[in-house]
Amino acid sequence: MLRAGYTKSLCFDPFPFPDCTEREQGTIAAIAEELDALRKERLRLHPDLTLTGLYNVLAKLRSGEPLTAAERGIHDRGLIGVLWRLHDALDRAVLAAYGWASDLGDDDLLSHLVNLNRERAEEEWRGKIRWLRPEFQAGFAAAPVQRELVVAAATQVGRQSWPKELPEQFKAVRDALAAQGTPARAEQVAAQFCSRAPGPRRRGSRNARLAGTSAAGWARAVRCLISRCRTGQYVGNDRSINAIRKLFSVDKLR
Repeated sequence: MLRAGYTKSLCFDPFPFPDCTEREQGTIAAIAEELDALRKERLRLHPDLTLTGLYNVLAKLRSGEPLTAAERGIHDRGLIGVLWRLHDALDRAVLAAYGWASDLGDDDLLSHLVNLNRERAEEEWRGKIRWLRPEFQAGFAAAPVQRELVVAAATQVGRQSWPKELPEQFKAVRDALAAQGTPARAEQVAAQFCSRAPGPRRRGSRNARLAGTSAAGWARAVRCLISRCRTGQYVGNDRSINAIRKLFSVDKLR
Protein backbone atom coordinates (compact mmCIF):
# COMPACT_ATOMS: atom_id res chain seq x y z
CA MET A 1 0.00 0.00 0.00
CA LEU A 2 1.40 3.36 -1.03
CA ARG A 3 1.36 6.18 1.51
CA ALA A 4 1.67 9.85 0.68
CA GLY A 5 4.75 11.52 2.09
CA TYR A 6 6.17 15.02 2.23
CA THR A 7 9.72 15.82 1.17
CA LYS A 8 10.80 19.45 1.16
CA SER A 9 13.14 19.09 -1.81
CA LEU A 10 10.40 17.48 -3.92
CA CYS A 11 7.28 19.28 -2.66
CA PHE A 12 8.17 22.76 -1.41
CA ASP A 13 11.35 23.79 -3.23
CA PRO A 14 10.03 23.32 -6.80
CA PHE A 15 6.46 24.42 -5.98
CA PRO A 16 5.32 27.15 -8.43
CA PHE A 17 4.06 29.90 -6.14
CA PRO A 18 2.02 32.74 -7.69
CA ASP A 19 3.86 35.78 -8.98
CA CYS A 20 1.87 38.24 -6.84
CA THR A 21 1.49 41.96 -7.05
CA GLU A 22 2.00 43.91 -3.83
CA ARG A 23 -1.75 44.29 -3.47
CA GLU A 24 -2.31 40.54 -3.85
CA GLN A 25 0.45 39.83 -1.36
CA GLY A 26 -1.19 42.17 1.14
CA THR A 27 -4.60 40.53 0.74
CA ILE A 28 -3.21 37.02 1.18
CA ALA A 29 -1.08 38.07 4.16
CA ALA A 30 -4.00 39.74 5.94
CA ILE A 31 -6.27 36.70 5.62
CA ALA A 32 -3.47 34.30 6.64
CA GLU A 33 -2.66 36.36 9.73
CA GLU A 34 -6.34 36.48 10.74
CA LEU A 35 -6.56 32.71 10.28
CA ASP A 36 -3.42 32.10 12.34
CA ALA A 37 -4.62 34.42 15.12
CA LEU A 38 -7.99 32.65 15.29
CA ARG A 39 -6.46 29.20 15.71
CA LYS A 40 -3.97 30.35 18.34
CA GLU A 41 -6.71 32.08 20.32
CA ARG A 42 -9.03 29.03 20.25
CA LEU A 43 -6.25 26.70 21.39
CA ARG A 44 -5.21 29.12 24.14
CA LEU A 45 -8.74 29.48 25.47
CA HIS A 46 -9.47 25.75 25.23
CA PRO A 47 -6.32 23.72 25.96
CA ASP A 48 -8.12 20.44 25.24
CA LEU A 49 -8.59 21.44 21.59
CA THR A 50 -6.03 20.46 18.94
CA LEU A 51 -5.45 21.51 15.35
CA THR A 52 -6.15 17.94 14.28
CA GLY A 53 -9.49 18.01 16.07
CA LEU A 54 -10.43 21.37 14.52
CA TYR A 55 -9.65 20.26 10.98
CA ASN A 56 -11.31 16.86 11.37
CA VAL A 57 -14.55 18.68 12.19
CA LEU A 58 -14.02 21.10 9.31
CA ALA A 59 -13.52 18.17 6.91
CA LYS A 60 -16.82 16.58 8.04
CA LEU A 61 -18.63 19.88 7.54
CA ARG A 62 -17.25 20.22 4.02
CA SER A 63 -18.34 16.69 3.15
CA GLY A 64 -21.82 17.16 4.65
CA GLU A 65 -21.43 14.43 7.28
CA PRO A 66 -23.37 14.84 10.54
CA LEU A 67 -21.37 15.76 13.64
CA THR A 68 -21.34 13.82 16.88
CA ALA A 69 -22.03 15.52 20.20
CA ALA A 70 -18.31 15.79 20.92
CA GLU A 71 -17.65 17.20 17.46
CA ARG A 72 -20.41 19.80 17.92
CA GLY A 73 -18.63 20.91 21.07
CA ILE A 74 -15.39 21.31 19.09
CA HIS A 75 -17.32 23.17 16.41
CA ASP A 76 -18.71 25.71 18.87
CA ARG A 77 -15.58 26.26 20.96
CA GLY A 78 -13.25 26.22 17.98
CA LEU A 79 -15.40 28.59 15.85
CA ILE A 80 -15.17 26.15 12.95
CA GLY A 81 -17.62 28.23 10.90
CA VAL A 82 -15.23 31.20 11.05
CA LEU A 83 -12.30 28.89 10.28
CA TRP A 84 -14.14 27.62 7.19
CA ARG A 85 -14.92 31.15 5.99
CA LEU A 86 -11.31 32.27 6.35
CA HIS A 87 -9.99 29.25 4.46
CA ASP A 88 -12.41 29.86 1.60
CA ALA A 89 -11.38 33.52 1.48
CA LEU A 90 -7.71 32.51 1.45
CA ASP A 91 -8.34 30.03 -1.40
CA ARG A 92 -10.06 32.70 -3.48
CA ALA A 93 -7.26 35.20 -2.90
CA VAL A 94 -4.55 32.70 -3.89
CA LEU A 95 -6.41 31.56 -7.01
CA ALA A 96 -6.86 35.20 -8.00
CA ALA A 97 -3.11 35.74 -7.59
CA TYR A 98 -2.52 32.84 -10.00
CA GLY A 99 -5.09 34.29 -12.38
CA TRP A 100 -7.21 31.14 -12.25
CA ALA A 101 -10.95 30.65 -11.80
CA SER A 102 -12.16 30.36 -8.21
CA ASP A 103 -14.23 27.21 -8.91
CA LEU A 104 -11.38 24.95 -10.13
CA GLY A 105 -11.75 21.30 -9.17
CA ASP A 106 -8.90 19.32 -7.64
CA ASP A 107 -7.93 17.64 -10.94
CA ASP A 108 -7.91 20.91 -12.88
CA LEU A 109 -5.97 22.62 -10.12
CA LEU A 110 -3.30 19.90 -10.16
CA SER A 111 -3.05 20.12 -13.95
CA HIS A 112 -2.59 23.91 -13.77
CA LEU A 113 0.17 23.54 -11.17
CA VAL A 114 2.03 20.88 -13.16
CA ASN A 115 1.96 23.02 -16.31
CA LEU A 116 3.11 26.08 -14.37
CA ASN A 117 5.94 24.07 -12.83
CA ARG A 118 7.20 23.19 -16.33
CA GLU A 119 7.03 26.84 -17.39
CA ARG A 120 8.96 27.94 -14.32
CA ALA A 121 11.61 25.28 -14.90
CA GLU A 122 12.16 26.61 -18.43
CA GLU A 123 12.36 30.18 -17.10
CA GLU A 124 14.94 29.22 -14.49
CA TRP A 125 17.03 27.46 -17.11
CA ARG A 126 17.06 30.73 -19.08
CA GLY A 127 18.12 32.60 -15.93
CA LYS A 128 14.79 34.09 -14.81
CA ILE A 129 13.99 33.15 -11.19
CA ARG A 130 10.80 34.28 -9.47
CA TRP A 131 11.93 34.42 -5.85
CA LEU A 132 9.23 33.89 -3.24
CA ARG A 133 11.05 36.26 -0.85
CA PRO A 134 13.61 38.16 -2.96
CA GLU A 135 15.04 40.11 -0.01
CA PHE A 136 16.21 36.81 1.52
CA GLN A 137 16.65 34.48 -1.45
CA ALA A 138 18.13 36.53 -4.27
CA GLY A 139 21.62 36.35 -2.76
CA PHE A 140 21.61 32.57 -2.88
CA ALA A 141 21.10 31.93 -6.57
CA ALA A 142 21.55 28.33 -7.65
CA ALA A 143 24.35 27.43 -10.00
CA PRO A 144 23.24 27.46 -13.67
CA VAL A 145 22.30 24.11 -15.13
CA GLN A 146 24.16 23.04 -18.26
CA ARG A 147 21.89 21.09 -20.59
CA GLU A 148 24.39 20.33 -23.30
CA LEU A 149 27.89 19.01 -22.93
CA VAL A 150 30.37 21.39 -24.48
CA VAL A 151 33.44 19.52 -25.67
CA ALA A 152 36.48 21.60 -26.49
CA ALA A 153 38.40 20.77 -29.61
CA ALA A 154 41.34 18.47 -29.03
CA THR A 155 44.68 20.19 -28.92
CA GLN A 156 47.88 18.79 -30.29
CA VAL A 157 50.25 17.80 -27.52
CA GLY A 158 53.99 17.51 -27.74
CA ARG A 159 55.66 14.23 -28.66
CA GLN A 160 56.22 11.98 -25.69
CA SER A 161 59.00 9.64 -24.72
CA TRP A 162 58.74 5.94 -25.51
CA PRO A 163 58.37 4.01 -22.20
CA LYS A 164 61.08 1.58 -21.13
CA GLU A 165 58.83 -1.20 -19.77
CA LEU A 166 56.63 -3.31 -22.02
CA PRO A 167 53.33 -2.80 -20.11
CA GLU A 168 53.83 0.97 -20.27
CA GLN A 169 54.54 0.68 -23.99
CA PHE A 170 51.20 -1.02 -24.52
CA LYS A 171 49.46 1.69 -22.50
CA ALA A 172 51.20 4.39 -24.51
CA VAL A 173 50.09 2.73 -27.77
CA ARG A 174 46.51 2.42 -26.52
CA ASP A 175 46.40 6.09 -25.45
CA ALA A 176 47.91 7.19 -28.76
CA LEU A 177 45.28 5.22 -30.70
CA ALA A 178 42.51 6.71 -28.58
CA ALA A 179 43.85 10.21 -29.17
CA GLN A 180 43.67 9.72 -32.94
CA GLY A 181 39.88 9.38 -32.82
CA THR A 182 39.91 7.51 -36.16
CA PRO A 183 41.70 4.36 -37.32
CA ALA A 184 45.40 5.12 -37.66
CA ARG A 185 48.37 3.43 -39.31
CA ALA A 186 51.29 2.35 -37.19
CA GLU A 187 53.43 5.17 -38.60
CA GLN A 188 50.89 7.74 -37.41
CA VAL A 189 50.94 6.27 -33.91
CA ALA A 190 54.72 6.05 -33.83
CA ALA A 191 54.99 9.68 -34.94
CA GLN A 192 53.53 10.76 -31.58
CA PHE A 193 56.68 9.61 -29.80
CA CYS A 194 60.21 10.96 -29.73
CA SER A 195 62.50 9.74 -32.49
CA ARG A 196 64.90 8.11 -30.04
CA ALA A 197 64.18 6.11 -26.93
CA PRO A 198 65.60 7.80 -23.81
CA GLY A 199 67.88 6.06 -21.34
CA PRO A 200 70.14 3.01 -21.66
CA ARG A 201 68.79 -0.45 -22.47
CA ARG A 202 70.22 -3.78 -21.51
CA ARG A 203 71.74 -5.59 -24.47
CA GLY A 204 69.59 -8.48 -25.58
CA SER A 205 66.59 -7.53 -23.46
CA ARG A 206 63.10 -7.89 -24.90
CA ASN A 207 62.45 -4.15 -24.55
CA ALA A 208 65.67 -3.32 -26.42
CA ARG A 209 64.72 -5.59 -29.29
CA LEU A 210 61.16 -4.24 -29.52
CA ALA A 211 61.64 -0.55 -28.87
CA GLY A 212 63.85 0.42 -31.80
CA THR A 213 65.32 3.88 -32.20
CA SER A 214 63.28 5.50 -34.96
CA ALA A 215 59.67 6.15 -35.87
CA ALA A 216 59.81 3.37 -38.44
CA GLY A 217 61.26 0.99 -35.86
CA TRP A 218 58.53 1.79 -33.39
CA ALA A 219 55.91 1.38 -36.11
CA ARG A 220 57.17 -2.16 -36.65
CA ALA A 221 57.18 -2.70 -32.87
CA VAL A 222 53.56 -1.53 -32.64
CA ARG A 223 52.49 -3.99 -35.35
CA CYS A 224 54.47 -6.78 -33.73
CA LEU A 225 53.16 -6.23 -30.19
CA ILE A 226 49.51 -5.95 -31.19
CA SER A 227 49.70 -8.89 -33.58
CA ARG A 228 51.40 -11.21 -31.08
CA CYS A 229 48.97 -10.30 -28.30
CA ARG A 230 45.91 -10.90 -30.45
CA THR A 231 47.13 -14.27 -31.65
CA GLY A 232 48.27 -15.41 -28.19
CA GLN A 233 51.91 -15.72 -29.25
CA TYR A 234 53.38 -13.37 -26.66
CA VAL A 235 54.91 -14.97 -23.58
CA GLY A 236 56.23 -12.69 -20.83
CA ASN A 237 56.26 -12.23 -17.09
CA ASP A 238 53.00 -12.06 -15.14
CA ARG A 239 53.13 -8.29 -14.80
CA SER A 240 53.43 -7.78 -18.55
CA ILE A 241 50.76 -10.37 -19.39
CA ASN A 242 48.25 -8.92 -16.91
CA ALA A 243 48.87 -5.38 -18.11
CA ILE A 244 48.45 -6.36 -21.76
CA ARG A 245 45.31 -8.38 -21.03
CA LYS A 246 43.79 -5.39 -19.21
CA LEU A 247 44.70 -2.89 -21.91
CA PHE A 248 43.64 -4.95 -24.92
CA SER A 249 41.11 -7.35 -23.35
CA VAL A 250 43.13 -10.30 -24.64
CA ASP A 251 42.09 -13.69 -23.24
CA LYS A 252 44.57 -15.91 -25.12
CA LEU A 253 47.70 -14.85 -23.27
CA ARG A 254 49.47 -17.62 -21.41
